[in-house]
Amino acid sequence: MSHSPVKEELRDGVVVIQLASDNPLNPLTDVVVDALVASLARADANPEVRVVVITGSERAFAAGADVKAMVPLSFGDAFQQNYIGRNWDAIQRVRKPLIAAVRGYALGGGCELAMMCDIVVAGDTATFGQPEVLLGIIPGAGGTQRLPRAVGKSLAMRMCLTGEPITASEAQAAGLVSQIVPDEDVLAAARDTAQAIARHSLPVVTAIKEAVNRSFEGALGEGLLFERRLFQAGFALRDQKEGITAFTERRAPSFADE
Repeated sequence: MSHSPVKEELRDGVVVIQLASDNPLNPLTDVVVDALVASLARADANPEVRVVVITGSERAFAAGADVKAMVPLSFGDAFQQNYIGRNWDAIQRVRKPLIAAVRGYALGGGCELAMMCDIVVAGDTATFGQPEVLLGIIPGAGGTQRLPRAVGKSLAMRMCLTGEPITASEAQAAGLVSQIVPDEDVLAAARDTAQAIARHSLPVVTAIKEAVNRSFEGALGEGLLFERRLFQAGFALRDQKEGITAFTERRAPSFADE
C-alpha cells in the first residue's frame, strides 16, 4: 500500500472516511479494515464528531474481502487468528451514527460493511451482493445474519445461494437502502443526512441508535422495556429540558449534549 488506505475529512461535525486502496475496487484487506477500525475509533472518541460517513471509490464501495489472503489459511489458522472477527467486530461497537455512501460495487464484505452502517445511501448504478458461494465459502461478516433482517429470508437466500447481486432499486425496495440518488450526488446526499442528524443532541441520537439495534437482538417485550427505560432516563438530560422548553416557546433548541 503506497499511501494510507483510508482518508478522513472532518467538517461541521461530520467525518467522511473514504476507503482509498491502491485498487479502486477496494478489497477489504486486513490493512484496510485495521485502518478503518482505527479511524472509526478516533471518530467515536472525538467530541467534535457527531456522525460518520463511510464511502469508497467511484467504482466500488468495496468489492469484497481479500481473497488472496485466504488461499494459505487452514481452519486452525482462521480459528486461531479469529479471521474476520478480529477487526470487523469492532465496527459494530461504534456508538455514533454510521452512514454508508455507496457507489458502484458493494459485494461480499462490502455489502456486509454497508449493512453494519445505520443508514445506506446508494448511487443509482450501485449493486449489492454476497457472491461467496461462487468461491466455495459462506459469508463471514454478517451476510447470512444481517441480510435476512434487512431484505427478508427469500431474497437473502437467493442472493447468498446464487451469488447474484441486486440493483440499487431492488435493494431499496427490499429495505436494504434508504435513499437512491445519481452516482455523482451520493456523497452530498449522505452529508445532508448526516447534517440533519448532527444538529440533534448527541446523547439522544446515541440512545436511539442503541434502541433500534436492540430491536434485532431479542423479544419485542424486552425491546419495548429497554426503549421505555431509555425514554425515562432522558428526563435526566439537560437537552431534554431544552428540547421541551424550546418546543413550548416556539423556538429552535440549543442542545449542549448533556
